[in-house]
Amino acid sequence: MNRKYIVVLVVLIAAVMGISITGMVTNMKNPIAVIETNKGNFEMEIFLDKVPITANNFIGLAKKGFYDGLKFHRYEPGFVIQGGDPKGDGTGGSGKTIPLEIVDELTHEKGAVGMARSQDPDSASSQFYVMLGAEHSLDGEYAVFGKVTSGMDVVMKLRVGDVMKKVAIR
Repeated sequence: MNRKYIVVLVVLIAAVMGISITGMVTNMKNPIAVIETNKGNFEMEIFLDKVPITANNFIGLAKKGFYDGLKFHRYEPGFVIQGGDPKGDGTGGSGKTIPLEIVDELTHEKGAVGMARSQDPDSASSQFYVMLGAEHSLDGEYAVFGKVTSGMDVVMKLRVGDVMKKVAIR
């Protein structure tokens, strides 16, 4: 059986039984992340119900203040704005990685939020991106775990060097 299916199966069984795996949140509605930047704020729904491993990774880092003060290090016009790298150059991470978690219905539309990774599908850590336009060639290759629900105008103004002052979960 494919590794990603085993991981998803274990998480689903645990959720049905009300068991928490490695401290994951399993019984709350989808949280909202509020990202305060030097250009303004934007909010995104985190799909805890669909991609619990990826969502819990982001939530845990945000609650620890990991993202606070980090800069966006990649901007590709009409494609993505990317941040979450403590080194600021696209090579850093949180020190741990998570398995690739794909849900077919979560696609790379404008405003989708996904986890960046290296060539290894199970190498996502802390870097995330927001889609500035649709790019369906990424579907099935990168984990989408959220969607911008307000402030997309702010996202569209972000560039390399802009700062995430604070990332809060509510």
